[in-house]
Amino acid sequence: MSTEGTKFARPADSAAARGASSLMARQWAAVQEAAGAVAMLAGLAPEKPGPRERNFIAQVQALGGARLKLAENHVADMSAFMQPGLAALLAVNARGQDATAPALALWREFWCAREALLALAPDPGAMGPPRSA
Repeated sequence: MSTEGTKFARPADSAAARGASSLMARQWAAVQEAAGAVAMLAGLAPEKPGPRERNFIAQVQALGGARLKLAENHVADMSAFMQPGLAALLAVNARGQDATAPALALWREFWCAREALLALAPDPGAMGPPRSA
């Protein structure tokens, strides 16, 4: 009896999907760290990530489909505006100028973008995202 027809194989795109989700997770973490620095420059207390922020990547990956693609694009967009924005704020601060007002503007932009992003996944509640064994 030949076993060639019964081999289990992963879909060809599973490695690419894992890579994309790993990239999104790294970008999400970097955006949150940048937001903490922006909050500090704006004179705000940095927010401690709540369950919505901590569980977002797992939730949106579980949803998959169009929401996952939107989330990937949105996180990349957030990274694209936070990185140069923070660099500009640090340059202003390094020159001894007050960066509070532009930092507050960038913080507000981040906050609105984050809320729009988090709306893509349902609220996890107290138990966090669904997990399987």
